[in-house]
Amino acid sequence: MKNLNLPENSHDLQQQEILDALPVLVFLERGGELVFANREARHSLGMGDAEWVSRPVEDVLWGLSAGTAEPQTHLVGTRAGSAFHATLPTCSGQLLSVEGTYSILHSDRHEAIVVAHPTGTVRTPKSQLMEDVLASIPEAVVIVHSDHVLYTNPAFTQMFGYTGEEASGANLCELIVPDTRHDEPAMLAKEVDSTGRASMETVRRTKSGDLVEVALVAGPLQVHGSNVGYVLSFRDIGERKRAEFKLHQNALFDSASGLPTGGLFLDRLARVLSRTARRSGQHCAVLMLDLDGFRELNQSLGPAACDVLIRGVAERLRLFLRPEDSPSRISGDEFAILVEDLIDEEDLHSIASRVLDLVSQPIDVFGKIIRVTASMGAAMATTDHICGELLVRDAEAAMRRARLNGGNCLEVFKKGPESASRKRLHTLAGELKNVLQRRRYEVWYQPIYRLKGGTLEGFESLLRLRRRDGSVDSFRHMLALAEDSGLSITLGRETMDTVCRQLRNWSENLAQRELTLSLNLTERQFYHPDMVPQLKKALEANGVDPSLLLFEVAEITLSRNQDAAALTLKQMSECGVRIAVDNFGARYAPLNHLAELPIDVVKLAPKLTAGATIAGRPSAVVDSLVHLGHALGMQVVAQGIETPEQLTALGNMGCELGQGHLFSYAIDPARATVLAGAGRWSLAPGA
Repeated sequence: MKNLNLPENSHDLQQQEILDALPVLVFLERGGELVFANREARHSLGMGDAEWVSRPVEDVLWGLSAGTAEPQTHLVGTRAGSAFHATLPTCSGQLLSVEGTYSILHSDRHEAIVVAHPTGTVRTPKSQLMEDVLASIPEAVVIVHSDHVLYTNPAFTQMFGYTGEEASGANLCELIVPDTRHDEPAMLAKEVDSTGRASMETVRRTKSGDLVEVALVAGPLQVHGSNVGYVLSFRDIGERKRAEFKLHQNALFDSASGLPTGGLFLDRLARVLSRTARRSGQHCAVLMLDLDGFRELNQSLGPAACDVLIRGVAERLRLFLRPEDSPSRISGDEFAILVEDLIDEEDLHSIASRVLDLVSQPIDVFGKIIRVTASMGAAMATTDHICGELLVRDAEAAMRRARLNGGNCLEVFKKGPESASRKRLHTLAGELKNVLQRRRYEVWYQPIYRLKGGTLEGFESLLRLRRRDGSVDSFRHMLALAEDSGLSITLGRETMDTVCRQLRNWSENLAQRELTLSLNLTERQFYHPDMVPQLKKALEANGVDPSLLLFEVAEITLSRNQDAAALTLKQMSECGVRIAVDNFGARYAPLNHLAELPIDVVKLAPKLTAGATIAGRPSAVVDSLVHLGHALGMQVVAQGIETPEQLTALGNMGCELGQGHLFSYAIDPARATVLAGAGRWSLAPGA
């Protein structure tokens, strides 16, 4: 071969006959393009007589070690006589494993010859090692080039049902992607090409047609420094999704009765009040129902029997009430019913009386017939009920009167002289409605500093009320009322968007600094089913780095329902944001929260911070919590630093971060931007 010259006409008969007679694959190339393929090569690759002419050599002679993920370099430009092994795609979509040599004939004319022969299942030691590694991975792995499958590991067969032979050369999209999700592969490829990695939770189809929920991760397949395909892994998350759904249901529905919980009831009530306010002639009401003598029944029959009783009452409410009505279990023996589309108070009386009769019917509890009665209070919604909390309180007041009257009766709320507290509540509710409608609230920012050196770490976002005279006041009382009425959901959504926009602004204009921005979540916001989807939407809309967002959740909120809290925190962490437990130590929450929940930051309650300078037990508690946080890999923030002595004591304990009036009150966005540009406090040592 060394003296072989490539004729300008590659169909030179004599040379073609010699090469066609060889029982190996022979390719001749000039300047990176094929000029000849012998009969064995054309036959093995399924090419017609003219299909090889002027094809770039990279189109045919590159690939992977057969059945493995070992990348091979492109052949063009390698040294003379270099050996190779590769997987060559045939025209039929099959893959041909070959090995051979690449030899340069005339370097000045850029001519070379490739001689190869099929190897079957022959492996090099390195190839076998790589295949063994991939075979041991529990996730399904598939390697794709030009949408066609080059390799699958055994876990792929186990998950999707296709053997390696069935999948080899097939179009991956047609193989496992459901028809409704055919846009996903292109989206993944685009993200991988731009960022180097892509991931999503989605659904894929098995060979039998079943759908499996998977976590998909995709990355580039690189050959000689160039991206020539994609490597995808799939993990079955069906069991996790079912567990998450169960936890979600437990957070929204009472396990004993199967009815919605109080939080879900108030959300529904807020929507119904908003809707009926826009429609004339339609009314709604709340019925509060308390079982008479339930405590005595619990003591005599036991908790198990009372659970059966509760389920019996709940089942009767579900069967009797109309589809548009919403029953809920508020507490042990207390139920709430939202009744819609009422004509007048007489209509309300009719429904409530029938509910009382229904509840009093006998119930079989473990073979024993039990009869219970109920005290019921009802309140019809009026224009005074500008939030659901006011309507529920009126119904509860009527229920208490029914209980005082001996029970087994209905009392309808009648407006009388208002107490001072109710007048105050009504005034606040009216002001809250006006504040939200006219957007008379603002997000201000309190700086958080590193205690050693005084470098600005970021800000905590805090709501402020802009009064009609232009003054600014705390939003605390308004926030509590918004939480009770359900309006905190809308408020939280708008605040999250505002904070993300501010973070994007600082990231773009203060590129030299990576400032964190924290946002507080109320209990209702944290447990609301739309919280995580709204977070994802806000992150996508504003294009911010999620690792710079810190969500603060009060320790008491995490204590309400630890299973549901763990699920929500996990979903938030998967979005890339960080989590802080706020006001830690304010109510002596169990320390296992820190160990069991995905917490990144511990924010000490101000009363603990104040104890840092008090000798003995108070300072020992703070010092222990700081070291515990560090041992668990968490940052510790001291809130409420007010004196230089507290600053010094906390710094000596190793507390990294702090905020408080010693440094700055919450400030408006313009002043916060100036402070962010400075990047340090005026009290920093050596400043």
